[in-house]
Amino acid sequence: MKRRAHHSTVHFRKTAAASLTLCAAFALTACSSSDGNDEASDESPTVTQPPTASASADPEETTKKEAIATYAAYWQEMEKLYADRTGKSAQLDHYAASAALKNAEADAKRAHNRGRIYTGSVALTDQTVTKVDASGRIPNATLSSCLDISKWRRIDAETKKPVSLPKNRLTKYQIVSTVEKYAEGWRVTRDDPQGKSC
Repeated sequence: MKRRAHHSTVHFRKTAAASLTLCAAFALTACSSSDGNDEASDESPTVTQPPTASASADPEETTKKEAIATYAAYWQEMEKLYADRTGKSAQLDHYAASAALKNAEADAKRAHNRGRIYTGSVALTDQTVTKVDASGRIPNATLSSCLDISKWRRIDAETKKPVSLPKNRLTKYQIVSTVEKYAEGWRVTRDDPQGKSC
């Protein structure tokens, strides 16, 4: 989803990296496949916009809460995107933009073209807002989360049987994400796996 020219704009529900973007489990908004395949990795979800806090609430706290809620919804749509070979059941563009959206859609398409889908769920824990700008031209927040993809399974779309994965792949790893407030609402714009367990 394009940003306007002038720039106006935790444990939640429910691959190790495919291209730099799918690592995040494909969040891919920047990952790469640990098994050498060009598809979403196990590392790394319709949806309605997260509720907005009242105007009287502290702007910084409101930004933190909305960023975390948006990131949870983003992963719920990611789950839908990777589970559906047609890619039509997810509304990821309601929660992602820029590099995060582009990378996730590209990784999911590579996986689907290889006859793979992902089922199960992803879990987010230890979410912390490490940086927040609630009053800038583009309000934004940086989140650090532990992404658990241990229950996210790579499946052969035709046989419905599990596809083997590297034994040494990370199934729980730290991921740092950027969430920005566009005119249309909050969007995840970057999702960067850190390559270390959590």
